[in-house]
Amino acid sequence: MDPRWAAQTPIDLEARSAATETRILLVDDDDAVRNALRRVLEHRGYRVVPCRSGSEALERLAGGGYDAMLSDVRMPGMSGLCLLRAVREYDLDLPVILVTGNPDLASASEAVEHGAFQYLIKPIESDRLGQVIERAAAVGRLARVKREYVEEFGSATFRVGDRAGIVATLDRALGSLWLAYQPIFDAKSQTLFAYEALLRSNEPELPNPQAVLRAAERIDRLPELGGAVRRLAAQDIAAGGDALFFVNVHPEDLRDENLYEPSAPLTLFASRVVLEITERASLDQFRDLRERVARLRELGFRIALDDLGAGYAGLTSFTQLEPEFVKLDVELIRGIHKHEMKRKIVHSMVELCHDMGKLIIAEGVEVAEEQRVLIDLDCDLLQGFLLARPSKYPGLR
Repeated sequence: MDPRWAAQTPIDLEARSAATETRILLVDDDDAVRNALRRVLEHRGYRVVPCRSGSEALERLAGGGYDAMLSDVRMPGMSGLCLLRAVREYDLDLPVILVTGNPDLASASEAVEHGAFQYLIKPIESDRLGQVIERAAAVGRLARVKREYVEEFGSATFRVGDRAGIVATLDRALGSLWLAYQPIFDAKSQTLFAYEALLRSNEPELPNPQAVLRAAERIDRLPELGGAVRRLAAQDIAAGGDALFFVNVHPEDLRDENLYEPSAPLTLFASRVVLEITERASLDQFRDLRERVARLRELGFRIALDDLGAGYAGLTSFTQLEPEFVKLDVELIRGIHKHEMKRKIVHSMVELCHDMGKLIIAEGVEVAEEQRVLIDLDCDLLQGFLLARPSKYPGLR
C-alpha cells in the first residue's frame, strides 16, 4: 500500500457536500489497497461501495445508481478488463477508471477500446485520484440524470450508451439527410473538374458527418446509410448537368450487394461517378477486394483512394484498388508551405502517382500559399475552402 493514498488533503466543504450524493463502486481484491482507496474517497465525501471481485461488482451494478466505478486491472477470476467488457454489455454510460501497478500497452489499448474513462498507474497521488474521480462522477451523474429524463419523458436524445436513443436519432438523421457538393478544380487552369458529394443532416444530435457515421456504425447500419447517400446522389445527378461526381464509400459498403446491382440508382450514372474509398479504415478484411473493385469497374465506376497518408494500408492500397484518382490526406496539405518535410512527402507521392498513371488530388486547401506550393509540386487537382465551399448542387437551383 502506498502511503500517499492515505494522505488526507483538506477538502473544500462545498465540494464535499456535492460529493456526498455521488456513489462510487470500488473493486479491488487486495484488502489493504481497497481500504486505503475507500478512506481517500470517503474523506472527499463520496459514498463508496467496496467489492472484492468483479463478479461481486456486477451483482452490485445490477441494482443501478452508481456514478462511477474504480477497479484494479489484475484480479483473480474476473480481471478489471473482463469486468469492463461485461459492464459495457449493458451500460455504456458508466465511467470506469482502471488502476494497475503493472501497465502494458495491450491492456491500455483494450481499456481505451472498451471506453475506460481513465487508465491510472500505481502509485497514485491522493489529489490526482480525487481529481479523476470528481471528473468521472460528474460525467456519470450527467448520464444518470439523462437516463431518468428518458424514463419520465420518453426523450430520444442521443447518448453514447443508449442504443434505443441512437436508433431513434439515426432514424431522424436519415429522414433529414441531404448532400452538399464541393467543387474540385484543375490545379493549373483552375477550371471546374468535378464535385464531391458530402453528407449532411439536419439532426441536431448528430451535428457533423462523423457523428452520423459513428452512430450508424454503433448499431450496424452503415450499409443503410451508404445506400441512402447513393440514392440522394443519384437524384441530384439526374437533376441536370453533365459534371463528374465523387461519392464517398465506406469500406463496409463494399459488403453491400446493392452496390453492385446494375439497376441501382447510382449505377445508372456510373460513367459520371468516382467512388471514393477511404484509407482510414482497414481494407485487409476483404479477401476478395480485387474482385469487388473489378465488379464496380464493369458497371462503369471509377475509383479514388481517399486520405492517402492517414490510413492502415499504405501503398498496398494501390495494388488492391488500382485507383484512377488518389486524394492526399488533409493533414499533409495543411500548412505545407511552412513544412519542408510535408513538401518532400507530397513531392514523392505525386511522382509515384504520376508514374502509375494516377491523378492526384490535394484537398483541404485553405490559404493561397498552400495552393501555390501544391501547384509547384505538380498536383493535378485541388479542393478546399480557398477555392469553393460546399453548397447545394448547382443543377438543383
